[in-house]
Amino acid sequence: MKTILQIESLCKQYGDVHVLNGIDCEIREGEIVAVIGPSGCGKSTFVRCLNGIERPTSGRVLLHGTDIFSPEADLTQVRAKVGMVFQEMNVFNHLSVKDNVMLGLVKVRKMSREEAELEAVRQLKLVGLAEKLDAMPASLSGGQKQRVAIARCLALLPEVILFDEATSSLDPEMKTEVLGVIRELARQGRTMVVVTHELKFARDVSTRVVFMNQGRFVEEGTPEQIFDHPRERLTQVFVNNLRSLVFHIDSPDYDLYKLNAEIEWFCQRNTLGRRYVSLELIVEEMLTKMMPFSGPIHICIQCKEMTQEVSIEMQQERFSGQIVGREGTDEISLMLLQGLCGSIREEQEGTTRVVHLEVK
Repeated sequence: MKTILQIESLCKQYGDVHVLNGIDCEIREGEIVAVIGPSGCGKSTFVRCLNGIERPTSGRVLLHGTDIFSPEADLTQVRAKVGMVFQEMNVFNHLSVKDNVMLGLVKVRKMSREEAELEAVRQLKLVGLAEKLDAMPASLSGGQKQRVAIARCLALLPEVILFDEATSSLDPEMKTEVLGVIRELARQGRTMVVVTHELKFARDVSTRVVFMNQGRFVEEGTPEQIFDHPRERLTQVFVNNLRSLVFHIDSPDYDLYKLNAEIEWFCQRNTLGRRYVSLELIVEEMLTKMMPFSGPIHICIQCKEMTQEVSIEMQQERFSGQIVGREGTDEISLMLLQGLCGSIREEQEGTTRVVHLEVK
């Protein structure tokens, strides 16, 4: 495959903070490279350097062998060839949907307004927004705004498309809309670099996955290698942590709002949609009715990446109450739990109690 971008010893520093620490890689034609890693590890800075939005402290980014930061390089043309879709949905609120897409066609590709309008309509049809041509951004959902941004990027005929966590600010339904467009671009064989926390999406769509940490590429390989057989300990910890949520309750005055927020975030990053509602109900019902505080409680929620099956394990120390399903258990709570769970299994050894719940 032909190399489009060559990155050599890329470093970026803000004051005393080293954000990128000597990255070397290639982006080849037809590749879909997913970049994953913890927040603050340098993922966004890395992709913003690839089209000149951020200037590295040292190192080079070569587009077809030419340094994009050299004096003779035209960054406007570079950004047309290496397009970018941002997390912030950067549409122009004073322009209609069609005019948002036409702007780059007129300014960068130097089309006439008539030609630009035809091309804008074509690109908006590709992202499912043909009926919104004359709408203003204020009337659009977040997912629709992001699709306008994708159409605007596509209209410039980029050789590489960079996605900087393009779905992170969207709710689950809108996120699905945008991921659907990116999946279609992948099927078309577009070259893309996708910064994402959506691990299942990264596994399904990418041809190569890069795990970043502290400004470095820790490990890269096929989706199967990274997600099923990671070699590096940091990669193993990251992948496992994203698939599980652990919460400890050491007092009867625990913060239920914080717990529910963590459950919702867990569902978002595992593409579980609104299943967080069921998980919150199950956990709250267990804590208030089935497992009232008598000692420390440990909650572990796990998601199987490929099947999206979710299980909950709740372990209680110094337990002295009723077992789920035995005489004296709150029948209404039990019926609710049975409606939300495929199975409920309980073990007790001494005063330690463990309840396993498989969520429907």
